Amino acid sequence: MTPLPEDSPPLIGEDDRDTAVQRLQEAYAERLISHEELDERLHQVLTAKAHGELVSALASLPEERPDTTSTIAAASGRIQRRGVWRVPRVLKAESAFGRVRLDLSRAIIEHPVIDIELQLGTGGAGITVPRDAVVDVEGLRTGWKDLHYKTPRHSRAGGPKIRISGTMGFGRLKIRHARR
Repeated sequence: MTPLPEDSPPLIGEDDRDTAVQRLQEAYAERLISHEELDERLHQVLTAKAHGELVSALASLPEERPDTTSTIAAASGRIQRRGVWRVPRVLKAESAFGRVRLDLSRAIIEHPVIDIELQLGTGGAGITVPRDAVVDVEGLRTGWKDLHYKTPRHSRAGGPKIRISGTMGFGRLKIRHARR
């Protein structure tokens, strides 16, 4: 394989492209851009070869709201969210010794893509996602135990995309879809 020339623009990662698409969808939902403008900008983002093309597609949009990232941290003990709660765009859960339980089945999910970043030492984690959610665990590194997740047999499209990343030390991550 031949190396890229030093002056070539950096390649666009799928995460960068997904983030750009999400920002456009949010701008359209907030009525900041028209349907026609959304189509044009989505085409530009999806066919972009260089990072600068993504930047120009997002040029006139307001910056992302700072409240779209939330961190839950505990040295030990349990981190738990369940019932009706508002899920931020990016949720970070950090714990050295405790367990993490996140139930998104009745949560208010306002974003088409949710990133959950786990930084766990010895505790395990359990995440319940909505029935129609699409789960991506490609960014997760497990140390001691494997991930426990089965994709549902009868999946329905249209739900949020839940991307789970981070590092698990000695605990196991169990992901399940809500039954109803």
